[in-house]
Amino acid sequence: MNIRSTTIAALAAAGLCTGMTFAQATDREQAPRESRLAPIPVELETMRTLRVTKRGRVLSDTTRSLRGNLPPASTLGTCPIIVETHTDADFTGGTYVAQGGFGEQEIAAASYVVAAGEFPLKLELAEMIFATSGAVEQTTTHWSLLVWEGTPNNGNVVAEFSSDGLILPHLIMPPGTNGTNVQVSVDPGDPEQIIITDNGSNTFSVGYRIDMHNNQTQDPCFFPPPSSSNAFPATDFSGLAEPDRNWLNGVNCGFLGCPANGGWATFQQLPGSPGTLCTPSGDWVIRASWSSFNCAPGVGACCIDDACLTLNEVDCLAFSGVYEGAGTTCEVDQCASACCFEDTGGCLDLEVSNCQVAGGVYQGNGTECATTVCFPSGACCLGDGSCLEDQSEDDCTTAGGTFQGDGVTCAAASCPQPTGACCFEATGGCLDFTDSDCTTAAGSWQGPGTSCASTPCEQVGACCLAAGGCLPLNETDCGQIPNSTFAGGGTTCPGACAPACPEDLNGNNQVDFADILAIIAAWGPCGAPCPQDLNGNNQVDFADILAVIAAWGPC
Repeated sequence: MNIRSTTIAALAAAGLCTGMTFAQATDREQAPRESRLAPIPVELETMRTLRVTKRGRVLSDTTRSLRGNLPPASTLGTCPIIVETHTDADFTGGTYVAQGGFGEQEIAAASYVVAAGEFPLKLELAEMIFATSGAVEQTTTHWSLLVWEGTPNNGNVVAEFSSDGLILPHLIMPPGTNGTNVQVSVDPGDPEQIIITDNGSNTFSVGYRIDMHNNQTQDPCFFPPPSSSNAFPATDFSGLAEPDRNWLNGVNCGFLGCPANGGWATFQQLPGSPGTLCTPSGDWVIRASWSSFNCAPGVGACCIDDACLTLNEVDCLAFSGVYEGAGTTCEVDQCASACCFEDTGGCLDLEVSNCQVAGGVYQGNGTECATTVCFPSGACCLGDGSCLEDQSEDDCTTAGGTFQGDGVTCAAASCPQPTGACCFEATGGCLDFTDSDCTTAAGSWQGPGTSCASTPCEQVGACCLAAGGCLPLNETDCGQIPNSTFAGGGTTCPGACAPACPEDLNGNNQVDFADILAIIAAWGPCGAPCPQDLNGNNQVDFADILAVIAAWGPC
């Protein structure tokens, strides 16, 4: 037997009794008869597994999930495995309630209703969680599995297997707070399968009995088995979902017992509301997996367009069909799928030909109205960051947008804004920004879809005008002005546009007597522009003549 160790923290241990002292699961204090079952919440971080077959073969399960040893619901060559349970627990770690006070020879059971056509059933696997809470020693529990046709109180026992420590191992749990899933399965080659027939109630039941505790010291009617040295069956922590299908077979503790005078009772029949007196507040953590004994292994219904054929899974898939599962049959509407009606927005599960006759839109093999949204519409995000409301997915795709899902509004969609090259003229730099981010950064956005990798960003420089002026422009804009000259990116006005030889006033590339005459002609106060004012003192005077003489010659 390969058992994984677990580390578990006990939450609390408290009795269920209204208006009286809570019963503690110890051997030192007598529990009131009305509250003999004392729930003990436990937090199980992981779950150990004891898995055996009824012939005594112990199966290890240390790496896969607890259901990993079962075939999937539809497997070539096998029949569907159906799982029945009332609990929402997943049989792994979590919060459970150990039913402290559960005594020797008492039975926890659950009954399940199945369609009459599925009988006879073949039980594949039975499971139940047992837990300890702060045990101070290793515990050994003798247990039995029982299976009934019908309910436990009036059905027939069709199978009973008890641990003996030789063929079927006892439940052994280490000290501390621990949980173990006791699983019993049937070897596929075992000629004695667990077969359950219908006794007229369409019901079968599975239960676990504690045959012998590790340490039941005294009469459980007055002295609960000590919680510090025993394991107990567990219920879930999420509330009682099926009060009339969870069962307890209690020892006879008289008219105030659980139940009165012992025997079988559903949780609904136990005294008090769930969580009070001796009625558990949750469902037994029991699970039963079965298949139909009449299933024809390996073949099932195959839906190919409007036809239903009985094929194996490989052949069905070869015809692009939808395999309904081993053992299924081609009944009426077996291949029905969702059919949507545009005018009404309604949906019916119809076969494809019937859908076409009714003027509907067939949604494809394997679909169903319960999970199909007919003609979904919602927000459509376009590439430029804009959004269209109430668009179908097809219309959105045609518009080149991205459909955001049925019922989604543009306000909720938050369509992503496109990026583009953002040019910074002061430096000629570029960053890929959204329009709003570019504006915030004082850049010039080049449009959606542009990128810095393929977009040249021009730097502002001096644009020299033919009339003698200077403007800060980029090269492209400067080129729009006739006879202008761009001095280069990063150049500044007015210096970049100043002539190379300012003393050559007549532009003949010579500084000579003609330039002196030009100064004399402009003699006196001078406002801008005044090229004859060579020293910039706003006067055309003798100092300017001296500047011409100093630069005399070719220019």
